[in-house]
Amino acid sequence: MLKRGPAKKVTIYINEDAQHHAASLHDAIMTFLLNRGVSGATSTRAYAGFGSSHTLHTPKIEVLSQHLPLRIEFVEAPEKVEEVLPTLHEMVADGLIEVQDTFVVKAARRGPKPEPKRPHQKKQGPAKMLRVFLGEADRWHGEPLYDAIVRKLRMLEIAGATVYRGILGYGAKGHEHRRSFFHPTRDLPVMISVIDEPHKIGEAAAAIEQMLDDGLIVISDVEMVRLLRGPAPGEEGHDPGAAR
Repeated sequence: MLKRGPAKKVTIYINEDAQHHAASLHDAIMTFLLNRGVSGATSTRAYAGFGSSHTLHTPKIEVLSQHLPLRIEFVEAPEKVEEVLPTLHEMVADGLIEVQDTFVVKAARRGPKPEPKRPHQKKQGPAKMLRVFLGEADRWHGEPLYDAIVRKLRMLEIAGATVYRGILGYGAKGHEHRRSFFHPTRDLPVMISVIDEPHKIGEAAAAIEQMLDDGLIVISDVEMVRLLRGPAPGEEGHDPGAAR
């Protein structure tokens, strides 16, 4: 890990089309540095340049745009540079490697370790699907009815609910509901979909029926496969879905 103190800055100049073992030399160098534990490396593509052949490479001329220069630069501890330099010397058959003394004033800290992947818990069995069809303009005590229904479902600790907003539809009255330039706020159709255990769906349907003046409630038999992320260390016994 790179620390504050004396260090070496290495700059490698190569051409964009340079090859290494039938692959891109640029990619090979970056992969090598990554695998050898170099703290970090940056690759930049130049707009124009020339080398020992004194041929100007520029994107302004198509035939000369295939050999544009690339620069790979990294800063590391002197011992790490000594470790990787021999291999870099062999890889860069046509180019330039520059090593300069430098001093690291501040080194970026490594981020927190990624959270270990938790095993999934699988729950499977018969369930019920509840679907509620209503209008976007329907209200409940001055607020959108679909908002009120979702809040009620959360109070009943239903596993989850999804609200779908339609773009076109009609109901029992035969009135067409659509969004258009002339009717941007027309009463568009809304559907709320819920899946949970049969007894909880029955409780939810009874509660929604008391809130719904004009709409449709549909209940279907389904097979539920529910995947839950397992508890983190120290959280054994906690049900991740209990508070959903």
